[in-house]
Amino acid sequence: MTRRILLVAHPRRAEVRDIARRVVEQLKAADIEVALPPDDARELAEMDIGPVVLADAESPATGCELVVVLGGDGTILRGAEHARGTTAPLLGVNLGHVGFLAEAEREDVAATVEHIVSRSYTVEERMTLDVLVRPDGEAVTRCWALNEVSVEKAARERMLEVAVGVDGRPLSTFGCDGVVIATPTGSTAYAFSAGGPVVWPDVEAILMVPNSAHALFSRPIVVGPRSRIDVEVIPSAQGHGVMWCDGRRHVDLPPGARVEAARSDTPVRLARLSSSPFTDRLVAKFDLSIAGWRGSARAR
Repeated sequence: MTRRILLVAHPRRAEVRDIARRVVEQLKAADIEVALPPDDARELAEMDIGPVVLADAESPATGCELVVVLGGDGTILRGAEHARGTTAPLLGVNLGHVGFLAEAEREDVAATVEHIVSRSYTVEERMTLDVLVRPDGEAVTRCWALNEVSVEKAARERMLEVAVGVDGRPLSTFGCDGVVIATPTGSTAYAFSAGGPVVWPDVEAILMVPNSAHALFSRPIVVGPRSRIDVEVIPSAQGHGVMWCDGRRHVDLPPGARVEAARSDTPVRLARLSSSPFTDRLVAKFDLSIAGWRGSARAR
């Protein structure tokens, strides 16, 4: 049976073409077929990265043993959309800045392909969130998130007035720029920037982090995996909101709209090339981001 991997890449990064070509050449030499999602196929095909096939439009990762992503966290989150709900784990090669979701860096590409060829990787599951949006008590939109659900103000000049609850019980109301509901995986992303704690990925929990809240009680909270976090745009408020899932999928929130986020039964599976603990990864990634900031500051 032919082995196949799905390749997802950031087509507007200048280095992608050369790296993608090397990946395709190595995999083809090992008799592994490379498929491209239809959305990527046109731009990547124009880069002449080598012999590839077109994946199914409805479920690109079906029949693939791995989803390999070349890019930053945003591209990896796009790859997660293809991998979730299939047996194919996600393996990211960081071509961005921090790349918390990535397993390898750009200088490790050749070694990463060798791991793929020999299937020398482990797989871990990361919890995701199921999200339900109720504009007037009726459920109209369902979504999901690997990192976070972000309820934000739609207008820059207005504060968003929200009521927050847990498991249907009221907790607090406040004005804010937004509220972030995050998984442990997303605790190092938007939730961290908003002042939330870093949660180790093997902890089963859901975070709620107010963003620039105007209130006496506006501390982040962490609840158990069987709890549900509710955020309602206060009906009497004038400001509208918008909900983003992983910064990719959004829903408008009129006054009175309610967002309910709970643990999903469908995780995202990540491929791991090393057994290094999360503590080492955390320190390395933040040191990398600090070093990059210092380097760009010196360049100016």
